[in-house]
Amino acid sequence: MQKQGISEKRFWVQRLSKTCLRALHILGIVGVGGGILLSVDKTQWLNYWYLAMTTGSILMLWEVVRDWRWLIQLKGVLTLVKIGLLGLFVPLANFKPELLIVILFLSVIVSHGPAGLRHYSIVHRRQIDSKKEIKG
Repeated sequence: MQKQGISEKRFWVQRLSKTCLRALHILGIVGVGGGILLSVDKTQWLNYWYLAMTTGSILMLWEVVRDWRWLIQLKGVLTLVKIGLLGLFVPLANFKPELLIVILFLSVIVSHGPAGLRHYSIVHRRQIDSKKEIKG
């Protein structure tokens, strides 16, 4: 079985790697989310923050290296918007729960929205498909 011109072994290694990274990212987000939404002391969820930021950065880098067009597709643009909203955690610290909820909603749209939405290019104003996508 060949997937997009790579060996079956390489395909499965990449697929499982991305799936594990995504699982760790979700674990980090759950820890941070619980801490923020339940007003838990920051020291109790800071390691989850580090996990979420590290795995999120790796997943984003993975997508950009795979195909730079990810940055102009709605899935990339909304991810950058989420990063911008994370940056507002400092100046708008009193609104962290609300910001987190907006970020989570954007995450669901990016992850579970139809391909026509996720692959919509804000530059081309139409859906453009990515190359060499490894789901996970």
